[in-house]
Amino acid sequence: MTDHAAMPSGSASLPDLLEKQLQRQQITYRLRPQGAAGPLCQQIRVCLLSDADGMLLTLFPADHLLDLRELTRVTGRELQPVRDQQLQALLQRYQLAQLPGLPVLVDSPCLIEQQLLAHAQVWMPSGLSGWCLELEQSALASLAATATAAAFAVPLSTIECTAEDAEQDRHDINLAVKNFTALRMRQRLEETIEIPPLPNTAQQIMKLRVNPDATVEQLTDVVETDPSLAAQVVSWASSSFYAAPGKIRSVEDAITRVLGFDLVINLAVGLSLGKTFNLPKDAPECSTPYWEQAIYTAAAIEGLARAMPREHRPELGLNYLAGLLHNFGYLLLAYIFPPYFNLICRHVEANPHVPAHLVDQHLLGVNRDQIGSWLMRYWDMPAEISSAIRHQHDPHYAGEHYQYANLVYLSLALLRERELGGGPEMVIPELLLERLELTREQADKAVDKVLDARDALRKLVNEYQLGWNR
Repeated sequence: MTDHAAMPSGSASLPDLLEKQLQRQQITYRLRPQGAAGPLCQQIRVCLLSDADGMLLTLFPADHLLDLRELTRVTGRELQPVRDQQLQALLQRYQLAQLPGLPVLVDSPCLIEQQLLAHAQVWMPSGLSGWCLELEQSALASLAATATAAAFAVPLSTIECTAEDAEQDRHDINLAVKNFTALRMRQRLEETIEIPPLPNTAQQIMKLRVNPDATVEQLTDVVETDPSLAAQVVSWASSSFYAAPGKIRSVEDAITRVLGFDLVINLAVGLSLGKTFNLPKDAPECSTPYWEQAIYTAAAIEGLARAMPREHRPELGLNYLAGLLHNFGYLLLAYIFPPYFNLICRHVEANPHVPAHLVDQHLLGVNRDQIGSWLMRYWDMPAEISSAIRHQHDPHYAGEHYQYANLVYLSLALLRERELGGGPEMVIPELLLERLELTREQADKAVDKVLDARDALRKLVNEYQLGWNR
């Protein structure tokens, strides 16, 4: 029976259908706010999968990753997460915000991670946003009576990148390539994965970047040698995001009147590098499109950096470039491991509570941050960029060029709080804000100001995608 005394008065109640199903199975529960749930190891994640033989509901701890390969071994079936359109139709049919762990709703068998059965108490999604079902062990046993217990999930605590320097990153990538390709006889990583050289335009711009005597005229000449890049820089400066007075008529106009020398140098590098690899045809469902994520992150970093004290502020142009390129390892991942990229995408869909780079680490033994950082070093890009990419998911990083990495982390975390980007919410430690000499109020205000121009940013994204496809 339902323990109504434990329900916050007048706050929420289960749909009649769920209530009846729980009563039919004689499962007693308490409806609790999600914030009152216990440790992650006792919180239940629910994932609905399917194949040609039908659907399967899986229940596993929130501090674990559902391993589709292990699931295949246990079930003998090639299961994949149910497509989002099908899942949303199911939720709408029952007027639910999320899928509860009741197999009777989806008319499917249920597989439960056996570690859950060891707890005296667990918390399961209720179907209502922000609420969970608190179940005692006896109630969970009643639920599990119609399910099969097995080991198919991996503790997140066992998935970690132990690399501490660039050489170890290179070793890990090399090992992963040898494990996942037939090209085992080659010794040099650069030959094995046949990385394209740094684009000629980017090479010329990078030479200007390190030349203290470089002029606007020289930069204009280089940008104008690539017509699509020139058009992109002009459209960037002309966008409502920058609100420049009057019409922007040339690349030189864009540099001198709106964007500035440093920003155009780094913007042009980011745009030219963006054309080096094709966007993968596959992608995790419900994820933010690649270039939308990149441009929103770059804009957020620019806003955050400007909010920092001037004497502590890192180079604004490089910050912007770090934002544009922060997920470049994603493109390289699809390029190096094409047969396995589909597997990565399906695991990301099945584990929205797990950061994507940890999914990479579990499946490949190397992650997109390591790969992206290695590529920046291979291309002789600024050390600030390779460091920002490598440490972007470490809020405690305080090593060389920490400001760039910390700003990428902070921008991703703040955007995630505003439902932009993918993966779970990211904790923002006070020490990270202190290192950047920002308050939480300043950080929120800076990102909110950027997102107030969301329509203008969307136009930038659309214009960039058009330019990228030329």
